[in-house]
Amino acid sequence: MRRRDFITLLGGGAATWPLVAHAQQPGDRVRRIGVLMAHPEGDPEFQTYIAAFREGLQKFGWIEGHNIKIDIRWGALDDPELRQRSAKELVALQPDVILTQNTPPTASMLQQTRTIPIIFVIVADPVGSGFVQNLARPGGNASGFTVMEPTITGKLVELLKEIAPRVERAAIIFNPKTSPYRDVYLSPFNSAAASIGLEALAVPVNDQAELESVIATQARGMNGGLVVMPDGFLNVYRAEIVSLIARYRLPTVYPWRFFTELGGLLSYGSEQSDDFRLAASYVDRILKGEKPADLPVQAPTDYKLVINLKTAKLLGLDVPPFLQQRADKLIE
Repeated sequence: MRRRDFITLLGGGAATWPLVAHAQQPGDRVRRIGVLMAHPEGDPEFQTYIAAFREGLQKFGWIEGHNIKIDIRWGALDDPELRQRSAKELVALQPDVILTQNTPPTASMLQQTRTIPIIFVIVADPVGSGFVQNLARPGGNASGFTVMEPTITGKLVELLKEIAPRVERAAIIFNPKTSPYRDVYLSPFNSAAASIGLEALAVPVNDQAELESVIATQARGMNGGLVVMPDGFLNVYRAEIVSLIARYRLPTVYPWRFFTELGGLLSYGSEQSDDFRLAASYVDRILKGEKPADLPVQAPTDYKLVINLKTAKLLGLDVPPFLQQRADKLIE
């Protein structure tokens, strides 16, 4: 080969190198994803949600250790100092996108950054909480998936009356520190209770130490029942709550199936793991160049009714056949 031809070939090949390199995407560099979880790392239920998030990412070609790195901070629910510290740590890592679980962690993260894209899950009232301008066009650096429609508490109190017809008084419990959104659930709860002739009570639980006294007080009254609000604090202490309610024999309905799987009477609500899988689709779109401001906030569309027949029997309740037929799962 003549020297001039060799130089021409070498120069032509070099000219194509940037084009080849540019085509190597999304794997041309490792992208970083921060995750701020509300619950403790040792909670197996919420480990499955992270697994669902990873599985969702894999379907879009994002593989941890290959083209993404995931940094997780846990236990950021009811400790403001820990939430802020964890949020600062994740922002300092300069991730491409951050996933947040629950309302308080999302609020803490948005206090730290209004530029890094944030996808939230298990959030009750993103507009009222100031996370987005509106659901269709969020407008800022955050979007995501709401936990349940506010009317869920109205449905729960109706189900309480169906499964325990003698109930005349319904109390809804929540932790004020971890449910700043509680009014969106209290209003439909009160309306539904009034429509079926029940006395409605809103009962705050400020910490773990108050759980027993609150449940015992509600059990002492005649024909009382309990509704558990969607609240991360109550999720953390779900085993203690179910155990105390069994001890005091108080008819209770819940928003999540993991309560009934532990021995709770009845649950009706969405699947949190589904939100994490859906969140992976939004993270994928962010990593490919879209903006949270243009991604609408989505609400769950699939709700599951789970009834624990064994617990109903222990409480002396006969579950109506029509209610059993409506159930997605019966635990016997």
